[in-house]
Amino acid sequence: MKTLESLFDHYANEHNFAGAVLIQGRQQTIFEQAYGYAHRGFKVPNTVATRFDTASVTKLFTAVAVLQLVDQGKLRLEERITDIIDLSGTAIPTDVTLAHLLTHTSGIADDADEELGESYEALFVDKPNYSIRDCADFLPQFAYKAPRFKAGSNVSYNNCAFILLGLAIEKVTGVSYRDYVVQHIFRACGMEHTAFISKDDGDAPVAEGYDGVQDEGGTIRWKKNIYAYPPIGTSDGGAFTTVGDLDRFIRALADGQLLSSEMTAAIMKPQTAIVQEYGWGTVLNGYGFHFAYDRAGKLIRMHKEGSNAGVAVMFAYYPEPATTCTIIANQSCDVWELHEQAEQLIRTDTATLESES
Repeated sequence: MKTLESLFDHYANEHNFAGAVLIQGRQQTIFEQAYGYAHRGFKVPNTVATRFDTASVTKLFTAVAVLQLVDQGKLRLEERITDIIDLSGTAIPTDVTLAHLLTHTSGIADDADEELGESYEALFVDKPNYSIRDCADFLPQFAYKAPRFKAGSNVSYNNCAFILLGLAIEKVTGVSYRDYVVQHIFRACGMEHTAFISKDDGDAPVAEGYDGVQDEGGTIRWKKNIYAYPPIGTSDGGAFTTVGDLDRFIRALADGQLLSSEMTAAIMKPQTAIVQEYGWGTVLNGYGFHFAYDRAGKLIRMHKEGSNAGVAVMFAYYPEPATTCTIIANQSCDVWELHEQAEQLIRTDTATLESES
């Protein structure tokens, strides 16, 4: 019989999974383990306390920050981004609101449209990645490109929408995006092992990221991802965290520790009626989160994923029975397939789930 332990052992041994996993119920840990190396060269093993790059899971922190400022009356969801920050001379339409940006319905151009097959790493062939450290540094890469569709008429995943949200946060708070999030989100809910850490910080206690490259014979050669994207995280991705801290984050959020009851309810449900169809069911977008439903219309999970060269993350929350499944990899691996199989084991083990509720 397949168990969570045998599943993750198989992926570590046969599918290059290196990283950590935490499946946490309301009252007890269901499964927790680490695999592979935080540093391949010196054979430093990953642990469940290792800090990993989260890629786009960072967008959840941005969404919460925006909703906190809505709670404070400093921002409005229906407010146009061009009324908050100066985007004169750019191609950003004047009808794009914060709600559009949060739900990937803005229609603005992305710096690299990965849905159209564009490579994010290719952005840095002619421009050094280390020249981009703050939200404003991203603007030349996307703000002058023509929009893909009219705001609110369609849905398309967009990284740079969250760059604009980061700039809005900076505008109304007067502090950097990173400083705001560290104080009002990370420290507010006890995420003591979460931070924005630069890749050129020689003392950073973080896992290295490794991208797999196959040669003609099919052998995988691993290379560090230090040239694949900017050296430090901003509002679209790149915070470092642990599997335990992500669990703390979602529980603090669900318990109303970070937002008002109104905004907590808003972030815990879909915010657009535009459906994305898949063979197994449908997905609706919310403020940062995605909401997956089966063919019967029952909510499977709310989740956020992240992917960069040498980074793969699946972070899922099952409101009933308050269970999280967090998988973070620091080398190329299909964690989505791994998560799908883990989810089946979790959902079919109804006795375990019911005992947690």
